[in-house]
Amino acid sequence: MQIDKTTLADLSIFHSEEELSVVHFLDHTQTGGGRDYLYDMIGKPLASVDAILSNQQIIKELMQVTDRWPVSITNGTIMVIARFYESQINKYPTQPNVFNSFTYKLFNAPDFSLTRYTITHCIDFIKGMTQVSTLLKESTQSTQLRIWAERIDMLLNKGLIPEIGTQSKEEMPNWRILSYADFIRFHYKNQIFELIDLYSRIDAFLSLSIACKKYDFCFPEISLSTQPFIEATGLYHPLLQTPTSYNVDMSRDKNFLFLTGANMAGKSTFIKAVGVSVYLAHLGMGVPATKMQLSLFDGLLSNINVVDNIVKGESYFFNEVQRIRNTIEKISDGRNWLILIDELFKGTNVQDAMKCSTTVIEGLRKMKNVLFILSTHLYEIGEPLQQYSNIQFRYFETSVQDEQLVFSYQLKEGISNDRLGYLILRREGVVELLEKL
Repeated sequence: MQIDKTTLADLSIFHSEEELSVVHFLDHTQTGGGRDYLYDMIGKPLASVDAILSNQQIIKELMQVTDRWPVSITNGTIMVIARFYESQINKYPTQPNVFNSFTYKLFNAPDFSLTRYTITHCIDFIKGMTQVSTLLKESTQSTQLRIWAERIDMLLNKGLIPEIGTQSKEEMPNWRILSYADFIRFHYKNQIFELIDLYSRIDAFLSLSIACKKYDFCFPEISLSTQPFIEATGLYHPLLQTPTSYNVDMSRDKNFLFLTGANMAGKSTFIKAVGVSVYLAHLGMGVPATKMQLSLFDGLLSNINVVDNIVKGESYFFNEVQRIRNTIEKISDGRNWLILIDELFKGTNVQDAMKCSTTVIEGLRKMKNVLFILSTHLYEIGEPLQQYSNIQFRYFETSVQDEQLVFSYQLKEGISNDRLGYLILRREGVVELLEKL
């Protein structure tokens, strides 16, 4: 699925403040390598139903074994092993025995200490990978998990590794430590780094499994359809502590959702919730919803946080226009797209914005291969748009109680007519401050 950096930022898939990002929310990795693979995976939504279903199956199968996952493989263990190969260590005895191992320890105390420390971590890692292989082989559906398990078994069956994997860390004589270290350092380097890489890949998927299980995400049904559609029940934004859920139903015959409501009523959150869920679905992830069905989308683009460019001398409105133009050019390819637009044409006066918005909406709504969700403050343009049967009208209601705004965050059918700007200005004390000037 095509996506650009602007959309990734708009949906907070990645964020300059990491704790505010979706990827941080999903990150339950145990290793640095796993984290790297996770971030890479989340940055690359999939383009085929088969690939999505394969990822879904991996995550589902791993969800069954998260409670039994070995705790012996940690980021610290992997770092110790990796640094062992980078360290300068005096040569080990050719055939370690009681005498020469004692001599080596006596005259190379720091090297022996590092060696013994590394071998204890290698034992933990090998035992952990043996457990991982056993758990992966429980998979009944995922071909990829079985392939990983077979490769792990093959790598764990080389040389002294089966013997090392049965050792007790507390009872090893010095000569055995040196013998194991010599094999791992000089005869098993490529294999152990391949095992680490395999674990990192599995760790990334395990992170998504933990997230799906922890947050009770559902796995969407995704189909290769020539017509775009989204049907979701109980969909919500995953980053909110107390989210409100929505029902979404969009298809070729009702492909344009015209969204209105006051500031802070929930328009942006709703748009982002839909975008995030569709994005996660194209990773093979579970989604924050009770139930979701959707078509495979070829692309997802947003127009939410447009900014001006002082260096180039480009105004906010100019960049809005350019973003819309680039979007139209991209989505005119006849493929399935989801387009999210929040507060179109904020950068110009009301009359201009109304004319521009009406023109754009009347044009976009003719593109049947695209689903559009567009929010606006320009409620007045909604009435003439009601002549088009494929445009849905939804709004977020806001009420006033004792001069206080009350937001229900419930999505309702129709067009909002709230005019609450002055009330907010007065509630925040701005009017009073001005009167005192």
